[in-house]
Amino acid sequence: MHIPDGFLSTPVWAALDVLAAPAVGLAVRKTRREFDEGRIPLLGVLGAFVFAAQMINFPVGVGTSGHLVGGALLAYVLGWPAASVVMTAILAIQALVFQDGGILALGANVTNMAIVGVLVGYLPFQLWGGGGATARKIAIFAGGFASVLVSALLALVQLALSGVPMPAPIAGISVGLFVVSALLEGAITLAVVQAIETINPGFVRTAGGSHRRGATIVLATAVFLAAVGVIFASAHPDGLEQLAIKTGISQRATNLFATPFSDYEAGFLQSAWLRKAAAGLAGLALVCGACIGFGRVVARKRSA
Repeated sequence: MHIPDGFLSTPVWAALDVLAAPAVGLAVRKTRREFDEGRIPLLGVLGAFVFAAQMINFPVGVGTSGHLVGGALLAYVLGWPAASVVMTAILAIQALVFQDGGILALGANVTNMAIVGVLVGYLPFQLWGGGGATARKIAIFAGGFASVLVSALLALVQLALSGVPMPAPIAGISVGLFVVSALLEGAITLAVVQAIETINPGFVRTAGGSHRRGATIVLATAVFLAAVGVIFASAHPDGLEQLAIKTGISQRATNLFATPFSDYEAGFLQSAWLRKAAAGLAGLALVCGACIGFGRVVARKRSA
């Protein structure tokens, strides 16, 4: 669902860049006021896990793949303001280092996934998550489902506003693929939350207590996904890429500059597996470091 540069018209991407900046600023301010300093390591751990999970594409249809977006999962563990900041950091590193999503289109991707996607994903959990076990499971699933579907529909609207031709049959197929991806997002999000809380009860949205065990498991899983899981990831295009192919705009994608980790591969290495694993592990380190660094800066400013 990462929109590359070249897909959106200048008025659309510029307007979204302008809108995204204050929205992220608000999330930063709320994080500074509300986030418990003892949970700062979780910013890096969860950011690393979501980054690694986004590298693992799985089939969602014939010739099409999808991946966990993770906005709702971040919101459940960190709260929506911190989740928005972490997702913004992930998207920025993906665009700047891995050329996944455009630099000019970063505002659109942040709006879709880090702002609206996170808020929509968090809403069912906020409303129903405090109920019984069944209501909580439904809320977790619904949040994951809604976060992806709304983000995808926003991307479609932005492409339509940019003048991308979208015949009804192609739009219908795209929406269908996004619904499948959203259903899988909900199911995976629920499975991950349940697995973590089985290992570390109270891990999700608990300000006090120790999170070391759960955090260690999540970080180890992220390293495994980045170093080994990438071997088994689907090579098929995701729903947005498939839409671009069908509408004939895929050739519009542009990169403002080259990086050594383009397409999540360390191009300077010979082995295909090492290229992917090295890029994945580098991304984990960058995301984890950026998120923890942000948390420490926020903590210092709060203390001052």
